[in-house]
Order: sequence, then C-alpha cells, then structure tokens
Amino acid sequence: MNPDTPDQVRELVDVAEVIAREAGALVRDGRRDVTVSATKSSAQDVVTAMDLASEALLRRRLAELRPHDAVLGEEEAFHPGTSGITWVVDPIDGTVNYLYGHSPYAVSVAAVRGPDPTVAPEPATWTALAGCVFSPEDGRSYTAGLGLGATLDGHALRVNPPRPLIDSLVGTGFGYVASRRRSQGRIVAELLPRVRDIRRAGCASLDLCALAAGGLDLYYERGLQPWDVAAGALIAQEAGAQVTGLRGGQAQEAMTVAGVPGAFEELRAFLEELGADSDI
Repeated sequence: MNPDTPDQVRELVDVAEVIAREAGALVRDGRRDVTVSATKSSAQDVVTAMDLASEALLRRRLAELRPHDAVLGEEEAFHPGTSGITWVVDPIDGTVNYLYGHSPYAVSVAAVRGPDPTVAPEPATWTALAGCVFSPEDGRSYTAGLGLGATLDGHALRVNPPRPLIDSLVGTGFGYVASRRRSQGRIVAELLPRVRDIRRAGCASLDLCALAAGGLDLYYERGLQPWDVAAGALIAQEAGAQVTGLRGGQAQEAMTVAGVPGAFEELRAFLEELGADSDI
C-alpha cells in the first residue's frame, strides 16, 4: 500500500497516538524519582533515566506494531528498516522542565518517509506523514496526518487569522551552549519591541502545537533536532501554518520559522536580516 494514502496515514496516526500515550504515562508516573543520567551539548543539557526508559518503550512497541519500519530517536542510534517509513521519536521533549517539575513537556512521535530507508532521514528531505504530541501532565493529545488536518483530543485545529507582526505573540527557545545563547539573546532583544510579546515554554513540540491551536501566532528557534520538530511541524502545517527555514530553505537545525501567513513573512525577513541562523 502506498504510504501516503489516507487509510495508511490514519493507521500511522493511530500508532503514533497509542505509543505516545503509553510513553507519556510512563514518564508522568516516574517523575517523582527522576535522576540525571548524562549530559549532551553542555553540562546544563541533561538526559534523565526516564528519557532512556521512555525511548526504550517506544522502540519496543514499534518493533511489535511496525516491525519493518526504521526508528530515529533522540537517545539511541538510528535503526534502519525496509518499509520506507521511519519513526522519529522524542521520548521527553522539555527534559529540563521535566527535571524541575514544570508542566510543559511532551512525548513526540512521528512517521516520515525519506529518500533512503537505510539512512537516517532529515527534515529538509523527508515527508512527514503522521504525528502525535502528547502532554502527560494534562492529557492533551495533538495529532495530525498528511492531508487529514490536525486535532486536539479529536477537535479540529486551525491557526489564528492573519495579523501584523506588531500584534503577534511569538514563541521561541534557546540552546544550552553559551555562544549560541548570546546570539539568541541579541535576536530576542531586537525582536521584542516589534511584537506583541514573546513566550519561552521550553518544549518545541508543544510550542508548535500551541501555534496550531491559536495559542501563538509565530514561532522560531535555532538548533532544533529532527525529533524536536517531526510531529509538531506536521501538526502546525495541517492546522494552516507555514513552516520553513531561512533564505528559501526548509526547516532544519539552522533555523525553524513557523506561523500564520502575513506575520510569518515579516518574521522570516527580520530573522534573515539579523542573521539569526548564525551564532556570531
């Protein structure tokens, strides 16, 4: 069966939501005993034992439900498949929030189709087919399927009506390396007088879902990894948002920009002018 037929896409959405909810229950129930297991880009960029346990659960369930598919996760290596479908999973998006007891964290699960099933796909070259972002603290489940729209707990989502940049609420995030933070702070300082306000939740997938649900008008961030955006970007796009990079490029690690048409173009031009995809 063609992987982007409506029936196949719906099946992928169902799998994404089932396993995201299962992993979400695991991380929510284990939150009181959270411990740091490792660090990544800096000493402040942590991995908890529950990140590892959640990804292990996601991989185990995918092996049961979709044994021929590939898996790309944040904490473990790429596992190739033969079906042409790759699952891109973030076992806990917003790990620092999770560690400190703040509620914006999520499990993100997406199915994508890339050019080569034996190689880890990248956002610039894949086609996202299905996704779920599950928020364990409040039980909200955001889902989307390619061409099928986006939903929150079964209710259709749509982005806000177009509005100018000065009237837009903007979400963003920051990296954990000092040089990048310095550059990102410069961009925020320049942007703040030009918008309604800026929000920083600390969970990229939920920021993109907030955009889809009308809780933000715009969102941008440098440094996002494939598992940060795979499900959230699809949900935002299926709700009517535009999601790209800068200078005609696709959304990728250098920069992801998302938002309502109109203000979106204003924000993207502003970020290009300031060189927001550079750490200088």
